[in-house]
Amino acid sequence: MLVILLSMMPVLELRAGIPYGILASGLHYLLIYLIAVTANLLVIPVGFFFLDFVHERLMPIRIYARIFGTFVERTKKKVGPQVSRFGHLGLLALVAIPLPVTGAYTATLAAWLFGMERKKSIIAISAGVAIAGIIVTAVTLTGVGATILISESAGEKTASAIRALFG
Repeated sequence: MLVILLSMMPVLELRAGIPYGILASGLHYLLIYLIAVTANLLVIPVGFFFLDFVHERLMPIRIYARIFGTFVERTKKKVGPQVSRFGHLGLLALVAIPLPVTGAYTATLAAWLFGMERKKSIIAISAGVAIAGIIVTAVTLTGVGATILISESAGEKTASAIRALFG
């Protein structure tokens, strides 16, 4: 399902998976929320596994080292002050606010870079993903509801005006 793939993609994550699922799949929004959040949560152990076991083997490859170095510097600059000041709560807040490049991938990298306790990091990132999912779901549903309401309201006003003119 495309909701799963979108929810697991870097940068997009559930910020794309949930709106797509709600608007295009025809499935109930709670099911979409559960699918997208679960898929996004899978990123956390996969990310830690990659950083712990695969990353070092790829570092001798120049292009990988350059790209990874860029991500590390960007993450340190963006997340460093927040994580240094607030610890795992800062990690949770980073993920919970659904902005571009503030999802599970960035938080997993930050937790790894700053040597944060793994279990607490996983809990904080997971809670952030769940909160971000609630926010994205609510915004999507509110936007859809507002669009339907505006369309119906405009349609009714237009119909009333036509009836008044041609009555």
